[in-house]
Amino acid sequence: MMQKNNMTPEQEEQMINEAYQNLLNGYLSSNHRKKVEIIDKAFKFARDAHKGIRRRSGEPYILHPIAVATIVSQEIGLGSTSISAALLHDVVEDTDYTVEDIEAQFGAKIARIVDGLTKISGGIFGDKASLQAENFRKLLLTMSEDIRVVLIKMADRLHNMRTLSSMPANKQYKIAGETLYIYAPLAHRLGLYAIKTELEDLSFRYNHPSEYQRIKDQIAASEESRNELFARFSAPIRERLDNMGLKYEFNARVKSCYSIWNKMQTKRIPFEEVYDLYAARIVFECDDESAEKRICWNIYNEVTEVYTKHPDRVRDWLTTPKVNKYRALHVTVMGPDGNWVEVQIRSRKMDDIAERGFAAHWKYKIGEGEEEDELAAWLSTIVDILKDPEPNAIDFLDTIKLNLFASEIVVFTPKGEMITLPKGASVLDLAFMLHTDLGTHCIAGKVNHKLVPLSYKMSSGDQVEILTSNSNEPKPEWEKFLVTAKGKTRLRAALRHKRRLIIDDGEKRFMDFLKEHNIELTNEVLSHAITCQGVANKEELFFMIGNNEIKLNEEMLSTKEQSGRFNWWRRNPFRGGNKNQAKQTTDEAAKAIDTKAIYRLVTRDGNSNYQIADCCHPIPGDDVVGFINDNGEVIVHKMDCSTLARLKASYGSQLLQTQWEDHGDSFLATIHIEGIDRKGILQSIVNIISTNMSINMKRMNVTADQGVFNCDLDVLISDALSVTNLCREIKRIKGINTASRMS
Repeated sequence: MMQKNNMTPEQEEQMINEAYQNLLNGYLSSNHRKKVEIIDKAFKFARDAHKGIRRRSGEPYILHPIAVATIVSQEIGLGSTSISAALLHDVVEDTDYTVEDIEAQFGAKIARIVDGLTKISGGIFGDKASLQAENFRKLLLTMSEDIRVVLIKMADRLHNMRTLSSMPANKQYKIAGETLYIYAPLAHRLGLYAIKTELEDLSFRYNHPSEYQRIKDQIAASEESRNELFARFSAPIRERLDNMGLKYEFNARVKSCYSIWNKMQTKRIPFEEVYDLYAARIVFECDDESAEKRICWNIYNEVTEVYTKHPDRVRDWLTTPKVNKYRALHVTVMGPDGNWVEVQIRSRKMDDIAERGFAAHWKYKIGEGEEEDELAAWLSTIVDILKDPEPNAIDFLDTIKLNLFASEIVVFTPKGEMITLPKGASVLDLAFMLHTDLGTHCIAGKVNHKLVPLSYKMSSGDQVEILTSNSNEPKPEWEKFLVTAKGKTRLRAALRHKRRLIIDDGEKRFMDFLKEHNIELTNEVLSHAITCQGVANKEELFFMIGNNEIKLNEEMLSTKEQSGRFNWWRRNPFRGGNKNQAKQTTDEAAKAIDTKAIYRLVTRDGNSNYQIADCCHPIPGDDVVGFINDNGEVIVHKMDCSTLARLKASYGSQLLQTQWEDHGDSFLATIHIEGIDRKGILQSIVNIISTNMSINMKRMNVTADQGVFNCDLDVLISDALSVTNLCREIKRIKGINTASRMS
């Protein structure tokens, strides 16, 4: 519901002018060629086009494009072309103006960017229910045309996240979920670290509001002791840096709330055990770029003279910068309190680029012609995927994420050519990176002159030679050896011709089967067959039919819970008729649920109005979200479930804000216990569970090796609080080190 706005028209006009003036002031202080006329023209055009339109928050709509343009200018660092396109980015989408109108007024370049932004908008805040994974595919496809489309879209998403509080809860889940799944890692890969961190924290704030606030409060509560500890840690280093005659800043940078929470989840530890709560950062001033590397290593020597370094935690991104241009020297040392502290060593220029990406590049460059060139190297890593005619949207998204999240290694060919690959890349990845034919005929490799299989994972500094055989053919199981998007795409392309014949045969057999049973092929029938068989797409369905992995019979169109579904398809009056009616039949159960209202999770007399997701096993008390599946059933997932992350990014319109109500059932929970093995420890655990707390056990798996005790046990529990209490009691047992619930 739109919020009320109590401002007078004069006050609103003043607010709009102040926001626009702030945009201009930031642009005029940059190194870009000053083209204020085109920006001013774009602002006036957009203001008139959006006149009378308001955002959900109640403020004039024009404030949104001004805010996006300000982010584009001041936080990403682009020039007048991008600023103008940002001001105009919603005009074609939301008003009667066309791309041709934009071109007539502002030229082909700005019109092309606005057109690209319009194509990928898909109504993210509207009711168009487009799949966000497909939007992301379109987003990346536009990168080959103009990289600025993606950067303006990033700014648009950042402002939408900053103003997300005005949206209903189910939209907040959807938007925050896809932001964390898609936009934050993309921002990281683009070198927009500050934006990436803010997107993560904002997503975390809306997905887990209580957890976010608790961690924020804990950070504030520990500030005094943290400052005292850092002062003690930094004092001897400062003395040495002062003696070097450096002008520098030495500060402690606290991890973001999301980063801390993520570590707590991954390591299954409480806040108090996150010892690397902050990183120490030394930023020195240096006018001579050629001296930066030498000064970094001199500072490194002084730090390691004072404190013992971790043998495996030195990161040299001076010699080989990251793909997003990040340069720094990191070393982890043992602090005076007995905990490891990471020290990041950067020049001022390195720090600017690390924090602000493109925006910092423009402090050291003059002119506007290089905006597209900055990301040319990264764009080349997805060219093969962009050429793929019909990649499945979700597969496409996941493949890209492989490279978005990756850390890098550097290997060398026998001729000394340096190749950058994601960490964990195999010999086969390198073969496909060099050439498709090398990949398809690869049989093994030589790493540092030693023969290794094609699945061998390389390390930085390895010299690698690819061995091939013309008689060797690619195999589907090779995909599990590949981590690069390029390798996976080229392997799939090589296998595609071979698969095509099987797919064509499977499609023919499927069509004959439908014809034999008087069923007409519609999108609904095909989608249901795909869902029932648990395959990703129609090609996979036809391939498995052609490969005799799926039998053509009545059961193939029905799950066990839908024994009458096959006959329904045969009777369906909408078969081959009105597509809108057919879609209505499929969606009618989902439409019976109001996605804008809170869905109460209720269990009475053994019957529930929801199902528990097998992937994360939520229980009452967990933060959960409901998802309406194709059968109109509500599946409940934990808020941090990885499967839910995919659903948020792709099927946001089917999400529900949920609330636990009456629940008389017991729920399954798995608890992992670690400790020092001793006689009687198992009996102590059983006594706590069965006798003291009267909890039923379903399964117990115990291992003890060289004095270390591990136990996984399944218990029937009433809610999340009961699990927390049980873990607390178990940790009181002598010898037990940790007891925590597992997903």
